[in-house]
Amino acid sequence: MESRWLEDFLSLVDTRNFSRSAEARYTTQPAFSRRIKSLEDWVGAKLFDRTTQPISLTPSGERFRPVAEEVLRRLLQGREDARRVGETSANLIRFSATHSLSLTFFPSWIRSIEAKTHTFNIRLDSCQFNDCMQSLIKGESHFAISHAHPQVEMNLPPMHFTSKLVGTDRLLPVTLPDSAGSPLDKLPGTEDEPVHYLAYTETSAIGQAVEHMINNVEEPVYLDKVFVSQLAAVLKTLSREGRGMAWLPESNISDELASGSLVLAGGEKWFIPVEIRIFRSRERLPAMAEELWSILEGEAVPADAPSPENC
Repeated sequence: MESRWLEDFLSLVDTRNFSRSAEARYTTQPAFSRRIKSLEDWVGAKLFDRTTQPISLTPSGERFRPVAEEVLRRLLQGREDARRVGETSANLIRFSATHSLSLTFFPSWIRSIEAKTHTFNIRLDSCQFNDCMQSLIKGESHFAISHAHPQVEMNLPPMHFTSKLVGTDRLLPVTLPDSAGSPLDKLPGTEDEPVHYLAYTETSAIGQAVEHMINNVEEPVYLDKVFVSQLAAVLKTLSREGRGMAWLPESNISDELASGSLVLAGGEKWFIPVEIRIFRSRERLPAMAEELWSILEGEAVPADAPSPENC
């Protein structure tokens, strides 16, 4: 039995969809299905009822679920405990953060904390949203930092993980201006002239927040999805080249908005408020990581959207 089979099982429990779980686990659906079948063969019972839509757990699957969660948690905690013993620097604090926040939020944020206390020994891994959460679950990071939204599933069991609000941001619809300074693509678009839409993948936290807004906006919106990426930086580059409109973190485009190289494609009703959160395991962390968390517990949360200058 492979530990990744347990991770596959719990992913499918959450999504109830083979395609979505395969994408979240960065594999093909056939390969993912084979791994689930291998786990069922090892257990000796069917764990999922594939005749229902969405798929559901069988009674055997319901019985196996808490066991899988506990076994995986103990395996990852055991690895973390062993890693602590062999850590070359006992004071190292390991962070994972999304690419966007690694560039625009983290440097100023950690500097502001260190200015009030002392310098920490830090490792920062910049990665995509799902990788950040997986890094935390697997014990590879002490903390994960990501944008968050009430409609975005973080896939972190609250009994094992907690989080703290450390900032706010907004996702703004922006596009290249024309020669008169007006947006090349303007929301909500029309049926004959839809907005050229630069979209995030479904596994992106920002992408899920944007899709929720689009699906719940009160007026019809006409979008022609011309490009998809997980990275805000890629969509920002394409929007600056005139390829279309993208919802980008305000903290990532303050300079472009100030200079006019990007302009808003719509008014405030198209703005999406999001949080910036730091996540951690409820398990005891190394002393330096716990010290940092204690500092955060006493920090006031900024009310304004962070920018590279003030976050």
